[in-house]
Amino acid sequence: MTFGEQPAYLRVAGDLRKKIVDGLLPPHTRLPSQARIREEYGVSDTVALEARKVLMAEGLVEGRSGSGTYVRERPVPRRIARSGYRPAGGATPFRQEQADAGVRGTWESRSEQTGASGAVAERLGIEPGDRVMCTRYVFREGGEAMMLSTSWEPLALTGRTPVMLPEEGPLGGMGVVERMAALDIVVDNVTEEVGARPGLAEELLALGGVPGHVVLVVQRTFYASGRPVETADVVVPADRYRVAYHLPVK
Repeated sequence: MTFGEQPAYLRVAGDLRKKIVDGLLPPHTRLPSQARIREEYGVSDTVALEARKVLMAEGLVEGRSGSGTYVRERPVPRRIARSGYRPAGGATPFRQEQADAGVRGTWESRSEQTGASGAVAERLGIEPGDRVMCTRYVFREGGEAMMLSTSWEPLALTGRTPVMLPEEGPLGGMGVVERMAALDIVVDNVTEEVGARPGLAEELLALGGVPGHVVLVVQRTFYASGRPVETADVVVPADRYRVAYHLPVK
């Protein structure tokens, strides 16, 4: 192979990908068999197999037991709007995770006390093993799971207070800013770092994905005078959603 030349399996995968994107192989169409790919492109069985694996890893095709490999329906990505500002005054958890005023949806949550992992401790500026309140959310739109969120709050701040449980008590569901304000803690900054990675098995199970699918992860942290008071991982399926930010111009 000369410098800059793609391996054969990538060239084959690239041509098949183009046919899928261009509509020559529409959704639910059976992908050419391994033997057909071998004959059409003049490649070995190994190259044909690797090309099919590439398309499967990219989520463009799916295997059906006893039937073959088929082109997947490609969803039109929808937006998840984010903002540095959070709505005040009785906003639902769903609204707290999105900036758009018109969003509608349902959610489920579960809170439990646990020891902070090394990564969470670093983000919260505490020691590994320090007690935190961990709350896990599943957000649904039209009944479909579309976003997961796991948040952690240091119990050194909220423990044995009326706001210890984010979704229970007098300020349950009111959001980090208002709950911390009840403890005379003024939240004045929030950061969000966006990355992508393969979804974990339990994440893809909850979100309706398949192994190998990529998820977007938003690492959000609220601060009060430079001190982290809450951090969270927001997980959304990358093939179905785009994260859009509303950034104020000063």
